[in-house]
Amino acid sequence: MQQKAQKARLTEGAIGLTLVKLTIPMIFGVLGMVIFNIIDTFFVGQLGTHELAALSFTFPVVLVVSSLAMGLGVGTSAMVSRAIGEGYHARVQRLTTDSLVLSVLLSSVLVIIGLLTMDPVFRLLGATPEILPLVKQYMVIWFPGAVFMIVPMVGNNAIRATGDTKTPSYVMLVAVIINMVLDPLFIFGIGPFPRLEIAGAALTTLFARAITFVVALWVLYRRERMITITPPNLNEVLHSWKSILYIGLPTAGATMIIPLTIGVVTRLVSAYGPVAVAAFGAASRIDMFSLVIVMALSSALGPFVGQNWGAGGKERVRKAVAYGQYFSLGWGLLVFLILALAGKPIAALFNDNPNVVATMVLYFWIVPLGYGFQGVVYLSNGVLNVLHRPLYAAGLTIVQTLLLQIPLAYVGGYLFGLNGIFGAAVVANTMVGTIALVWLRRIVTDMDTPTQKVAAPQVSRPQQEAI
Repeated sequence: MQQKAQKARLTEGAIGLTLVKLTIPMIFGVLGMVIFNIIDTFFVGQLGTHELAALSFTFPVVLVVSSLAMGLGVGTSAMVSRAIGEGYHARVQRLTTDSLVLSVLLSSVLVIIGLLTMDPVFRLLGATPEILPLVKQYMVIWFPGAVFMIVPMVGNNAIRATGDTKTPSYVMLVAVIINMVLDPLFIFGIGPFPRLEIAGAALTTLFARAITFVVALWVLYRRERMITITPPNLNEVLHSWKSILYIGLPTAGATMIIPLTIGVVTRLVSAYGPVAVAAFGAASRIDMFSLVIVMALSSALGPFVGQNWGAGGKERVRKAVAYGQYFSLGWGLLVFLILALAGKPIAALFNDNPNVVATMVLYFWIVPLGYGFQGVVYLSNGVLNVLHRPLYAAGLTIVQTLLLQIPLAYVGGYLFGLNGIFGAAVVANTMVGTIALVWLRRIVTDMDTPTQKVAAPQVSRPQQEAI
């Protein structure tokens, strides 16, 4: 197969315009992922409060699996984008291929563990005896399909590393359309389709994810020539895995803390009954929807920083980081105002129970106050990972969740009830977002790019390309 050299597309041109061009397609991609979950939430919510609560209990576990996929994807994108910036195509192929193999192996292990531990895990999260069977109906289908989520996410991150944010977004939108069409058919049993209720939502998810699996592999292999079928030696594979996991494991671990935190908070909220859990689960999905543009910018900023850092463009990186931080703060303020004014009709779309609606409105008046700073943390984590500072990024998340939000949620819940639990997120996001704002700018300003390192090891290009 003829090799196609990957061009560093992001090292030239106006910074702001380049980020806009990268971010706009990513908005649709991230929006697609969020809508994917909201569609399930909407249709399952029509089945009843117990079904909606059951889906809410699955959310932390689904996020744990997503976190592993995200960690592997971030590690892959960081390494591949930097290799593209440095001009080493053979290394790009080796890293991409090995990352996909690694994702298949890890997702298979995760599926087995998930299926064997469903009962104790969801009981620990607070699922009651009448809700646990509904949870299991969903997860017994969802877990085996996890490989169709993890592998495409890693593959799409490799595609984004080239500067192409359009293709992964289009693929995700196709998956959303499939999910939107099939969800009501399988959930409610319309026409010749069986009525599977909450299990139907899981089955539809499996079908849609399988499409992204096939398309991502095709694009990487046929169009981008980023997958090699040349048999590697074991040292090459282990070196690739080590490079990816150096960034991917801290990222995955830190990202997993977030759903674990949501799990702890869900447990605290469960003391107020299924209605509160249903409202919290639905409102949490609105969180993701509200931050779509910032998450898209964060995903676009990674390849931009990777390619420019690899090519020695320190000033372009510094300016891009500043633009991203200013935008996040402004967007967070705008979203808070929208949810504060339109929270009630938005909540009513998910459930007609007045208590569920009232609890969601309460959430919208409190939690979005910290959205802007939460976005700054997202951006900072993405950039720090690309700069090979994964432990710094993990540290921000650990402080935000384990050291601040969880303790504050316990104290706040004891003193102020749900108001205190929701307010803990605002305090944690604001404090850590402020730290990240200042800290990242200092790191970008003071750290040398690869081309500036005086004492860099002297490795020949053929040796580097073989890595």
